Parts: sequence; C-alpha cells; structure tokens
Amino acid sequence: MVPVHRTVRGAARLLDPCLSRLRRGISDPTLRRAPSGWWRTARSAYGPGLQHLVRLGDDVVATCWGPGAEWLAEQAPRLLGAADEVSDFDPRPHRAVAEAHRRRPWLRLGRTDLVLDALAPTSIEQVVTGKEAFRAQRLLLHRFGDRPEGPAAEESHPAHGMRVPLSAAQWLSVPSWEFLRAGIEERRTRAIVAGARTARSLERLASGEFSGDADSALRSLPGVGPWTSANVRQRALGDADAWSIGDYHVGHTISYTLVGEQLDDDAVTELLEPYRGHRFRVEVLLADLPGPERHGPRRTLPTHLPR
Repeated sequence: MVPVHRTVRGAARLLDPCLSRLRRGISDPTLRRAPSGWWRTARSAYGPGLQHLVRLGDDVVATCWGPGAEWLAEQAPRLLGAADEVSDFDPRPHRAVAEAHRRRPWLRLGRTDLVLDALAPTSIEQVVTGKEAFRAQRLLLHRFGDRPEGPAAEESHPAHGMRVPLSAAQWLSVPSWEFLRAGIEERRTRAIVAGARTARSLERLASGEFSGDADSALRSLPGVGPWTSANVRQRALGDADAWSIGDYHVGHTISYTLVGEQLDDDAVTELLEPYRGHRFRVEVLLADLPGPERHGPRRTLPTHLPR
C-alpha cells in the first residue's frame, strides 16, 4: 500500500497541543503517542485511514494510509490549526488571559472535520468520570471496530492494536446489551444512535456549505445538550467560542483563575462575555495555569452496571 505524504509548514509546536486535545485517555485505540510521533485513525467520507504525524524541524510531516489517506493528508493543515482565525482576538480584558496569550501567541485550535467521530465518544463521556468513559469506548472499539490498513498490521509496529472509529452503520448495529455491558446506559446511547442516523446531515456541519448554527443543529438531537455540543464543536469544527459549559471542573477553574473564586456557569458566562467568539480559546489558554485545590475523596465509580 502506497502512503500519501503531506508537509505542514511551521506546525511543529502545534502538534502536541492539537493532538492531545483529541485523545480519550492514554489507552485511546484511535490516537496513540509514540517515540516516533503521533498515530491516529479516522473515518472520512472516503473511508478509514491511518495517519502518522511527526515533527521535522519546524514542520510536521503527515503520512497516511488506507482509502481515506488522500483526504487525511489534505486535511492535515486544518487538524493543526491552519483554519483558526485569531486576528480579532483581544486578550486584554483580564490580566491572566493576556499573560497566557503573551506566553503562547502561536497557539491555534485544530479541527478534525469529522462530526460523528467526535459525537460518539463525547456522548459516552456524559455525566460519568473519564475513567468510566474511556474504558467504555475501548471495549466497544475493540469489539466492533475495524483494524487500520497499512503498517499497523505488523505486531511490532507502534500502531498495532489500534482501531478505526465506528461508522454510522456500525454504531447502529451495536446491540443494546453491548452498550450496557460497556457501562453505557440508554440515556447516553440515545445521542450516539441519533447522531448515527443523521450522520450525513451531521457531517455537513464541517463543510463550507453549511451556513447555519452548528450548536442548534447538534442540540436538536435527542440526548445532546450544551456540554456535548460544545465538546463536539471544539474537536470537529475548531470552534473558538465553544467553551465547555456544564463541565464538572472547567467553569470553576476559569473563574478561580480570573477572579479568585469558584463560580457557577452563569457567572462564568458573564466573565467570558468580553471574549465572545473566543471563549474556548480562553479556556485553552488558562488550562495550564494552577486551578483551585480539590478536597475530599474522588468520585466513587458505580457498581450497579455489568462489567
């Protein structure tokens, strides 16, 4: 199989920030970091593909295999932030934001242009801990996912054992008891099934032809609320305004950093109003700063679902 290559100029320092935001835990079967670079699987409209992204000086070289290889190579610059527009971003209203932007003025938000690939795992992550959600995704992908084509077939290869995200048809074929066996109750399954049934319409959100409100379109699906919509738009569309409203920790971290106390989401929305259009960018800039101390025991994982 002949690979397809693409060099993304000047993107070396964006590789880790853009890819790490896509990873669903360190054992994510669709995204793996190795000494040789990042290995990623994806399912485009042209078919599945395997992608290797590695630094070469100031650049990033993307090498892609499989039916979706040409699309993945063409899309690589957007994955690494080439479509992100920052010219109208003013970080000055809050000192912490201005300082964070001063340290990383080069930071850009990438996008995958793959809506279902983002919606399904995000739906699995609703109202549960990351540990539960990442485990559930691994179980389903290893049970129903395809192995990527290309060099990953070799047992000694860094990408061996990876899986391609499920297609809409594959999600619709997963029996209800398999979702439950993975620890995913009907409430979260509903959003995945709704997204799979409308997959063609969903993928239009990432095309230049779509001129509507992506948030409204996503939230029209059963089981998709503000948090799920925001996280899908962050990853699939690179939406600089889609801050993680409803997240268990993010609002507290933002408000603590900006005003020194933990506030609810309504108050955080007010704090972020000067940054409308770039509220997720502010979230990303502040993510590496010290947040509020966490007290008390960790959340107990449920024991009433099958294992």
